[in-house]
Amino acid sequence: MVFKLNSHLLSRIASSDGHGEDSPYFDGWKAYDSDPHHPTDNPNGVIQMGLAENQLCFDLIQDWLKKNPKASICSPEGLNEFREIAIFQDYHGLPEFRNAVANFMEKVRGNRVTFDPDRIVMSGGATGAHETIAFCLADPGEAFLVPTPYYPGFDRDLRWRTGVKLIPVDSDSSNNFMVTREALENAYEKAQLDNIKVKGLLITNPSNPLGTILDRETLRSIVRFINEKNIHLVCDEIYAATVFSQPDFISVAEILQEDIECNLDLVHIVYSLSKDMGFPGLRVGIIYSYNDAVVSCARKMSSFGLVSTQTQYLIASMLSDNEFVEMFIRESKRRLAARYRVFTRGLDQVGIECLKTSNAGLFLWMDLSRLLKQQTFKAEMELWRVIIHEVKLNVSPGCSFHCLKPGWFRVCFANMDDETMQVALSRIKTFVNKEADTKKSRKNLRWQGSLKLLNSPRIYDDFINSPHSPIPQSPLVRARN
Repeated sequence: MVFKLNSHLLSRIASSDGHGEDSPYFDGWKAYDSDPHHPTDNPNGVIQMGLAENQLCFDLIQDWLKKNPKASICSPEGLNEFREIAIFQDYHGLPEFRNAVANFMEKVRGNRVTFDPDRIVMSGGATGAHETIAFCLADPGEAFLVPTPYYPGFDRDLRWRTGVKLIPVDSDSSNNFMVTREALENAYEKAQLDNIKVKGLLITNPSNPLGTILDRETLRSIVRFINEKNIHLVCDEIYAATVFSQPDFISVAEILQEDIECNLDLVHIVYSLSKDMGFPGLRVGIIYSYNDAVVSCARKMSSFGLVSTQTQYLIASMLSDNEFVEMFIRESKRRLAARYRVFTRGLDQVGIECLKTSNAGLFLWMDLSRLLKQQTFKAEMELWRVIIHEVKLNVSPGCSFHCLKPGWFRVCFANMDDETMQVALSRIKTFVNKEADTKKSRKNLRWQGSLKLLNSPRIYDDFINSPHSPIPQSPLVRARN
């Protein structure tokens, strides 16, 4: 209330709702924060399934840290490096940090591509990287095309402070949410008709929230599209190492090495260690651009959101350990695949389907449309409130991802231990079975009501005495008539 009364004292940006906190996506987080589940202290609390975190491999990280104490300048073994690291403030970043990140990005992509460390620009997480790219490529009022459904945070990251617009590129479940050339053209043409200048196309590969990857032909089609339109292509590849089954991930960097016509100045990659390594709190975001001017400008802008040198030093040491990196990537994929199998098997037991083409990410795209009272987004929100407040699970409704059809929900499965996952599955099964029993009871009540009407003597007499009755009338009845 105080904020609203004093809003006239603030800037337009500060007093706007551009952050998107009123979205059900963030409302779910608030519900969890006010009543968080704990196995002993609060066993009936809300389980957080709306946060895409990778907590399945922290034991591997902890083991490495124990074996490599010099990687931290705050340990007795690493103390000798404290002074030099603490005073380093070059916004280019530590050379060994950029070299190690480039090496890691190559390994995640199967060593099929190479990355130039001098083109790596650091940022405060992928959030900062996306905003920096938007500042570099577009002016207020200009737009990026974004295939739906897309990560709700993009509405904040790319729009709030930059004044850039996002134009949805429609996709739906009829073709497993594939990005088609027709849909891209339609969105581009609509922007032209609305007199909005399109400066770029933003894609997420692997997709958040779908957990799918773009195949080679789709990527080639996208590259041809942006090249013909002379607009930028921003590829969010922050889930690249979470692809846990075939087919393998294909980076746009791989497509650019093929025989395809493309102005490389138009292509930029956003990456981070938040999802692939499970380090969201370290705020390691990366911009990799093939455009020299963008690299130069983004590096200057990175002064507003640098990665701390202490973090750079640690990450440089860890990601330079090739044996550890290869083992981590391999084991992370195995654990994600195992968790995915257990979770989808549990959902399948109560007839809940998920997008079949998913093979990446830290979440499922779950279809609950059969539980909607009506096939509307209003009904989707009603179901979401029940799941949040009664089932006590924070899942994210499809409308917050700009999904075209109601009934889809994103549910994260890698941010909890096995015991919590089993509790979550148990709650889902109990809820779905209860809904099924309720529907069956309602159906039986309607059927019983119909039988009572049919068994009514008056109704029966009226029915058989009607000249339109299919029941043959007796001579006595005919005589009465």
